[in-house]
Amino acid sequence: MTMLEEVRQAALRVGSQRRLRAVLSTCRRLLSVRGEANSVAIARDLLAGYDALDEGTRRLFFGHLAADFNPDPKAVETAAKAYAAAPGAATLAPLVEAAEPPRQELLRRLNRLPGGTAHIVAMRRTLLAELRALPELAAVEADFLHLLSSWFNPGFLQLRRVDWNSPAQLLEQIIRHEAVHAIDGWDDLRRRLQPDRRCFAFFHPQLPDEPLIFVEVALLPEMPSAIAPLIAKSDKPAPPETFKVAAFYSISNCQPGLKGVNLGNFLIKRVARELSRELPQLKTFCTLSPMPGLARWLRAGAEVPGLSGSRAQRLQAARAALQAHAGADLALPDTAAGMKRLPAEAAAALQQLAAMYLAWATPTRAGDPVARFHLDNGARLERLNPLGDLSAKGLKQSHGMMVNYLYDLNRVERHHEQFVDGEVACSRPVAALL
Repeated sequence: MTMLEEVRQAALRVGSQRRLRAVLSTCRRLLSVRGEANSVAIARDLLAGYDALDEGTRRLFFGHLAADFNPDPKAVETAAKAYAAAPGAATLAPLVEAAEPPRQELLRRLNRLPGGTAHIVAMRRTLLAELRALPELAAVEADFLHLLSSWFNPGFLQLRRVDWNSPAQLLEQIIRHEAVHAIDGWDDLRRRLQPDRRCFAFFHPQLPDEPLIFVEVALLPEMPSAIAPLIAKSDKPAPPETFKVAAFYSISNCQPGLKGVNLGNFLIKRVARELSRELPQLKTFCTLSPMPGLARWLRAGAEVPGLSGSRAQRLQAARAALQAHAGADLALPDTAAGMKRLPAEAAAALQQLAAMYLAWATPTRAGDPVARFHLDNGARLERLNPLGDLSAKGLKQSHGMMVNYLYDLNRVERHHEQFVDGEVACSRPVAALL
């Protein structure tokens, strides 16, 4: 590095430090101001200053939020002792106020600014990217998640149907954010919005043109077992009189800054009720879902933490049956042709292991994330579909296996409670595999 370049780098560092100090000073001003009119102007300055920070300086900014905007330990201790000595409203309110980190109030004041909500969502997206390398930011993340979970409560959200007549900007976002089964351009999207298909999205009043999360639905005569027919661009729409099943085949988040805010579980139930009103002939609400963790679980040894007794023995027997064909590392073919030629004994062992993975591993940390989402949401593990997804992604993640989860709207609460207690609601055919 030349001397001139060193001077430039030093100047950049000095400039970054100066901008950071200015932003932190503005944070303190915003927390101290009493007048709402003044707070809006200060909040605007604060967000403008934050936007001007480079990536490394934003990392330092979050570090200061973690270190400098915590509750006063002595004040918390004093308030806690007062409450312990005389529990009641008079002592509880001061304790709650003392225990709340000042950065929560800072975020609330930023949220009052027009466009402030979108800025805070974007800030959390940046924060989440830093969290793995900087675990000391966990308390800041907890505050962001706490507030955003309140502000994006389903009671505040608007459910809208997306169709071919929706604004082009919205349709482009659906194409861009589809995370399960990629949309291959406008023709593909048009087919997914035909009369035998539905797409619904949640919106927030503060982000009226930004979908938060959307779900795609196929209206069918029977429960689907493979994804290819549902997303085939050349497939002709089915007539309405054949609609008996609503199959949710893709759900995608559009806002990384809202990760962990529960939106999808409410979306599926809202859409199911909406479709029930629109199409009373629909009797079955289900999914056709991927199993993104299955292949990884098999490669890791197909273990279920804490499993014992007869279940552990049956898991070991199923694993041995698959190993007899695939070897000790459970290496299965990574092509559609190879999976179709899989011997019947190996295919049966794979299906049994998939059922055990979903039913026994899902309540643990080793479980499948998609399964956990639906089962915790009150769905029932209904059916396994070998060779249901023969795309490169499906073969890599689950050896082509897909699964149907059934949403019985009269039993979702019971199934959710069952899952919380560590048990998965299963259909009889799935239970027979266990």
